[in-house]
This record gives sequence, structure tokens and C-alpha cells, in this order.
Amino acid sequence: MTFFKTIGLGILCLLLCQSCASKKEVLYFQDIDQANIASIDYEASKIQASDILSIKVGAPIPETAIPYNVNIGALTATSVDILKLQGYLVSDAGTINFPVLGAIEVTDKTVEELEVFLKGLLESGGHLKDASVAIRVLNSKVTILGEVTRPGTYTYTEQHVTLLQALGLAGDLTINGEREDVMVIREENGVRQVGHVNMTTADWFTGPYYYVKQNDVIVVNPNNTKVKSSGYVGNLGAVLGIASIILSTVILITN
Repeated sequence: MTFFKTIGLGILCLLLCQSCASKKEVLYFQDIDQANIASIDYEASKIQASDILSIKVGAPIPETAIPYNVNIGALTATSVDILKLQGYLVSDAGTINFPVLGAIEVTDKTVEELEVFLKGLLESGGHLKDASVAIRVLNSKVTILGEVTRPGTYTYTEQHVTLLQALGLAGDLTINGEREDVMVIREENGVRQVGHVNMTTADWFTGPYYYVKQNDVIVVNPNNTKVKSSGYVGNLGAVLGIASIILSTVILITN
């Protein structure tokens, strides 16, 4: 009888190991109360190839700015898809073809820097006096893969979106997501870099990955519990089935 008790205890331990996840592996920002209060650094993203820009030029005499604007029509002005079709696509060479001015280099500039640069071109070239320029990226997007509720590519129109907001778009991490190592793959200035964020702490709030940038890819890998359950023993039902077979075999042998 002691032998069977030992076998039963072993099976119970196996089941517990299959389903156990520690509190430290699941909870977000466990040190949030000890985190230092810091000012928020709104670091603007650089314009990249394949970005689609909305550029609106104004002047004290509106009629003088007409040649420098794309006419999208009043009926379609609220459609983001139509705005994208009518926007300025940044070429692989990093340029846009702007009315009257021709090809303009726009990459490696933030939206604000390009606004100042274009305003200077219009005024210094004698095209407009006291010009105003408003620019917006129309196709900002982030791709979220792995152990989240709704993986996919998400577009956003806000100027600043945090990593938390991006994960919220995907429905948050599943219980099987690896919270201690969320990867952020980022391409900037022709260089690809990979960042690692530990979501169980708050020390990354002041780091470079607090805000997502255009074309970021966020990858949430499965945690150890999920990886182990994806092997030869797929789920709790399979564990119980195997345990039942082992126990039955032992009973037959010992009788």
C-alpha cells in the first residue's frame, strides 16, 4: 500500500508542476511603489521610408497656399484611407515629391523638424510669406506577436503611444506570456536593434522602449509553463491519461 501511496504522491507532484506559475512571474510592476517619479521624455520618432505624410500648408492669404496643398475634397477629408492615398509616400531614397518645390529629403527628421525645414524652404525661396506647415504620419503602425489575446498589426494616429497602450490594443498578454522578457524589435536610421523589457518591474519606464515607434515589432514569447506543456505532455488531460496508464500497469504487475 505504501508503494501505491508513493506513486500517487509522485503523480500529484507532476500535476502541480504542470500548472504552477509563481506570483512573481505573473504580476506587473511589482516594484512600482519604489519606482522614482521621473519627468516624461516625449522622444519623437524619425520619419522613415514608406511613411505616408499628410502635409498642410497655410498662409495669411489662403489662396496663395493652394498650389502647395493636395486637394482631397471636403467629402473625403474624414477618411483616413483616402488621406493615405492622397498623402506623400516617402520613397526608399527618403524623399517626397512636393508641389512646386520638387523632391525633398525628409528622412532622419522628426515631424516637427520637417515642419520647420519646409516652412524655411517656402519662405526663403520667396514662395510664401509667414507660412504655416502642419505634418502628420498617417500610417503609424506596430506589430504585436506571440502570447497576446489578439496578435496582429495595429495602426494608430496618436503622436505618442506607450508600450502598455500597444499591448492593450492586442488585448494584453495571456496568462502564458513571458512577462520578464518582452522583446521590442526596432529599425531606426537603417539599424535594427532588439530591446528586452521586464514587465514585472517598473524600471523600464524611463528607458527607450516606454514609447513604441513607427514599425516596431513586439514579441511576447511563451513562459516556461507553456513551453513545458507544449512538449510530449500537451495538457492536463494528457497528464492524467498517462498517469492512469502507469498506475494501471503497476497494479497489474504487482498483482
